[in-house]
Order: sequence, then C-alpha cells, then structure tokens
Amino acid sequence: MSSFDKLTIETPEQTALEFPLAGIGSRFLALAADTLLQLAVAWVLVMVFVVSAVSLSLFSKIAGVWTFAILVFAIFGLQFGYFALFESIWNGQTPGKRWTHLRVIKDSGRPITAYDAILRNLLRIVDTMPTMYATGLITMLISRENKRVGDYAAGTVVIHEKPLQGVSSIWQQSATPAQPPAGIPLPQLNVEELQLIEAFLDRRGSLDPQVRSAMARQIADRLAERWSIPAADRPDAEKFLELAAEQRRQTARFR
Repeated sequence: MSSFDKLTIETPEQTALEFPLAGIGSRFLALAADTLLQLAVAWVLVMVFVVSAVSLSLFSKIAGVWTFAILVFAIFGLQFGYFALFESIWNGQTPGKRWTHLRVIKDSGRPITAYDAILRNLLRIVDTMPTMYATGLITMLISRENKRVGDYAAGTVVIHEKPLQGVSSIWQQSATPAQPPAGIPLPQLNVEELQLIEAFLDRRGSLDPQVRSAMARQIADRLAERWSIPAADRPDAEKFLELAAEQRRQTARFR
C-alpha cells in the first residue's frame, strides 16, 4: 500500500499508526446504500403526509398547505440530518458505512464529535454542486487523503475499518487481574518503556476503538520483540501492557 492509500499519525507516545484510507469507490458504495435507505424512508414519509394532507384539506385548505410545507422540511432534514445523526451516535458510521466497513475519524485519529458530524454533512450542499457530487468528487481526486469539502472543514478523514478482535476487552476492563503468560516471566521495563505504556493507559479511554487497538498492539509488539515473547503468549495486547506496567510498579516499591 502506497503512502497515498493510507493515513499515518504520529502519536505523543512515539507510535506511528497507519489507517487504510477509503477510496472514491468504497465511499460511493456506502453513499449508495445510505441513499437507498433514505429513499425508502422518504417514500414512507410521503405516503403518510399525502394521506394526512388530503384528510386535513377536507376541513381546511390552509392545513393541507402547512402539511405539505412540513413534508418538504422533513425531506430536507432526512437528506442532510440522516448522515449527521448516525455519524454522531454511531461514532463516525452510517448504516452504509457500517455495511462497507468504513468510519469517519479526526485527522488526529480521535473519534469525531457531534459538531464535526454536523459540520461535515452540512457542507454536503457544497459537495453536491453543481450536480451529482461533482465538487466533492473533484476535491477527493486532488486530495492525498480523499477528502471532500466537508472533510476539510471538519478536519476528518474516512478510513477502512479492519475487523477488531476482542472488542469487549477494549471497552471494558476484565474483573479478573491480568496474568502473565504461562511459564514466561516478563523482563523488566526501562523508564522510557514504562512512560510510554502509562501514557497510553492514561489516554486510551479517549481514543477511537481502532486507534486504541492498533496503538496497544504496536507498543506490545515493540516490547515483545525485545523480550522474544511470541504473539501466541500475549493474545490481548492491552492486558499484556497492563501486566508489564504493574510488574514494573511492584518491583519499584520494594527497592
């Protein structure tokens, strides 16, 4: 994969994270899926409002006009609010993005906020001009990170989300303490390694799940390579780091 196909983020923990960027094809596939879902919802809304307008117009013509105006507003809200709503509550995903395994994240690798989701999707109006997402398509073609106008404004990128193993262990702490790999005593951490692990453990709660998993895995791989511990003996990278840090603290207490 070339540098044009991935986003590389240098973290404060001195760990480089790489994310595969979503291309135009995968993004438009997600958009097509979302559009079909929007059309289905719009069709239901139209049917409901048409029946309501006809019924109300029998009593008042003004009521029928207001019903039509509300329908227009609802369709506009569905077109642009749909993306902002789902990306806010689903951590950067819409149904179409979830189906195609895409996710919107910040340039820094952090999850997007509701403000970011609203801003990037309000500017879909600009991206769709003059027609058929012409402006958005042009900006994605000339952008190294496949950004449309809304992504530039909100500071976001769209990435391919790799399936994560052990997601439950990422979001929740196990009730039982981590145990060292059977028969393999962990070597002693030096000061720099302990600081790196503790920095990660302190800020992991604010990280996107994929960022958190990738960072834990990269730090664990770096330590395990020096200590010659195979991957099979450390299936949970985050627990491995917790154990290494705790062992270092316990040793320091008895000096």
